[in-house]
Amino acid sequence: MATTGPSIADILEPPPERLNLLAPLGAFAHFAGRKPLGGIGAVLVLILVVLAIVAPLITGDPETQSARDRLQAPSSEYWFGTDESGRDIYARTVWGARTSLIVGVSATALGLAGGLFFGLLSGYLGGKVDLSIQRVMDALMAFPPLILALLIAAMFSRDVIFVILAIGLVYTPSANRIVRGAVLSIKPEPFIEAARSIGASEARIAFRHVLPNMLAPALILGTAGIGNAILIEAALSFLGLGTPPPDPSWGRELSGTGRQYFEIAPWMAIAPGAAIMVAVLGFNLLGDAIRDVVDPRLRGR
Repeated sequence: MATTGPSIADILEPPPERLNLLAPLGAFAHFAGRKPLGGIGAVLVLILVVLAIVAPLITGDPETQSARDRLQAPSSEYWFGTDESGRDIYARTVWGARTSLIVGVSATALGLAGGLFFGLLSGYLGGKVDLSIQRVMDALMAFPPLILALLIAAMFSRDVIFVILAIGLVYTPSANRIVRGAVLSIKPEPFIEAARSIGASEARIAFRHVLPNMLAPALILGTAGIGNAILIEAALSFLGLGTPPPDPSWGRELSGTGRQYFEIAPWMAIAPGAAIMVAVLGFNLLGDAIRDVVDPRLRGR
């Protein structure tokens, strides 16, 4: 039986290739095989992100109160128990993941953007510009991060925007220092001199040739910084200067009634405390693994 070849339509408009849906899984398996702890961190982060996204679908209203169900121990009805107002701690913990992620990612992005800008400006221009910027950064780094965040948060009204600004400002000096060091190591490279020799402007060299080489350090800084930002937000909320109510916050759940009722209802503090630990651990493990993979000096370890 004779076989027919492809039609003219098939030649002119070939069918689109099938998407390899297993490619991301294969890439993750390869990454987890090289860095098992990084794979664990990635799984923890993924769980946190999924919970934050689907919180309205898998839990009820975290502010719903029930006088009949006050201080209920963990059970099949209330997985993490209830607080002194009868609110479901499981719902509040899951919704708290959304708050922590929004604040953590936003504050880290803000601090990283500031660190990239000032670090690039300082390291590339040098001279008096470098000296002026670094003295300001040194002054900010003289304060412990939590003390500086407390000072900034206390100066403004209790709003999540100011919490993000406070944490972002705390994160800027450390990001600036790392970016500046990377810029100083790139400036003497031959490709920078080649770009300057063909007439490229200093601004073009800085943003077209130097800045793209900052993406790897920025990725490492951003991943590890989210965990620290979540921890600082929880500490601010614990002290009453973080995310304002009624938005659930892990730090605020630990504070106040979480401490008062710890002896008779320890689950009120255990759930948010464990959530903070898992979130910070996940981002730190993932950040360390990404650093080992991206940094050529550590690839053989």
